[in-house]
Amino acid sequence: MTILEGKKVLLTGSTGSIGKEIAKKLSISGARIALSGTNIEKLTSLQSDLGSGHSIYPCDLSDLTNINKLSDDVISDFETIDILINNAGIKRDDLLIRMKDDDWLDVINMNLNSVYRLTKNITKHMFKQRQGKIISISSVVGFSGNPGQTNYVSSKSGLVGFTKSLAMEVATRGVTVNCVAPGMIDSDMIDSLNEKQKEAIIGRIPMAKLGLPSDIAEACLFLSSHMSDYITGQTIHVNGGMVMY
Repeated sequence: MTILEGKKVLLTGSTGSIGKEIAKKLSISGARIALSGTNIEKLTSLQSDLGSGHSIYPCDLSDLTNINKLSDDVISDFETIDILINNAGIKRDDLLIRMKDDDWLDVINMNLNSVYRLTKNITKHMFKQRQGKIISISSVVGFSGNPGQTNYVSSKSGLVGFTKSLAMEVATRGVTVNCVAPGMIDSDMIDSLNEKQKEAIIGRIPMAKLGLPSDIAEACLFLSSHMSDYITGQTIHVNGGMVMY
């Protein structure tokens, strides 16, 4: 299937469990991908797995100056960016009363501020093209809340508000803006949980299982394709029924 044939994608957080699946799914569908992340070895390995035509861009998104360079380099090399997927994210969990200021600031900076700057840069380019698709990865907890994650939840909730507002601003320019909100996905983001904790989570999911990174990749493929051309300002929830809206 080549539903994205000729499309050019900038994907952040490319080397995590979900990022790799998104990259593989979009690559198989015909897209050429600018793979961004912080681990050069993992980026190189992913590039090799995907085959020729894809490029790597090591970048620490916590530095806004680096984001400007990333935007400039990718646009220079690819000439056009049709799809931006804001997937990079971190978590620094703790109860608010014990949370360190740096843990709050680092999570907000990476998960929200970096999306602001990168999306701003790429949106300017999409305006010139009169078309584009922007997708950000939020989270089920951005809607439900979660104790011990006030920083993470705030950043993921912020992405949803950012998406809705930007969608209104750019709709007449041919640019759509949407979110995907994963539930409990069997990925590196839940590696810190023990089996008992995972079982407790599964007990709250009507489908009685964790999701897979490929489930998120499928949602991103849909939002990246022409099938979503009349969808903007929305969040697709991929959570097995854990939380319903």
